[in-house]
Amino acid sequence: MNSKRSLVRCTAAVAAAGAAAFVLAACGGGGDSSAGHDGRTPKSPSASAPASRGQHNAADVTFAKGMIPHHRQAVEMAELAPSRARSAEVKTLAADIRKAQDPEIETLSGWLTSWGEEVPAQGVMDHSMHGSGGMMSAEDMQRLEDSSGKAFDTAFMEMMIEHHEGAVAMAGAEQADGAYEPAEKMAGGIITSQTAEITRMKELLGRN
Repeated sequence: MNSKRSLVRCTAAVAAAGAAAFVLAACGGGGDSSAGHDGRTPKSPSASAPASRGQHNAADVTFAKGMIPHHRQAVEMAELAPSRARSAEVKTLAADIRKAQDPEIETLSGWLTSWGEEVPAQGVMDHSMHGSGGMMSAEDMQRLEDSSGKAFDTAFMEMMIEHHEGAVAMAGAEQADGAYEPAEKMAGGIITSQTAEITRMKELLGRN
């Protein structure tokens, strides 16, 4: 009898445990469903994030197409410094400009290609940019190339200040009107670094 009662109790306990497990599973299932929904909520933005980051507008295209020749001219100016500059500080500044802007040209070109836009050809300048955006004319560039020593240092810094001011203005327009997050981030970096270089060059000019 005792054996039978124990068996009945065990059976009841198992049944109760099974029922409890079922209830817990049901509750857990509801929780899982909710968690699953919550889990999908963060996934949804991350899945759409690349698309969001990939969105661009006309301002982004204008920024990239304008900044490529602008950077190329700055690099061209900087390449003259090692053989013409007298000041070690000017040579260092020119090297820093090349180091920063060469990779940005590649990045900007990659964006345009990915957007199905034409990358400005090497050596081709948008003549409408001359006199705006701080772009130097062919005569300016020739004058810089023909100078050396202190005269080069002074001309280089005066021209580069104007050139940088144009880049900062272009970057500001990108931040105001652009939609492509990486381009806006690059614009912010240009504003920070080139504003600092403008200050540095003005200080150097003050010593001349």
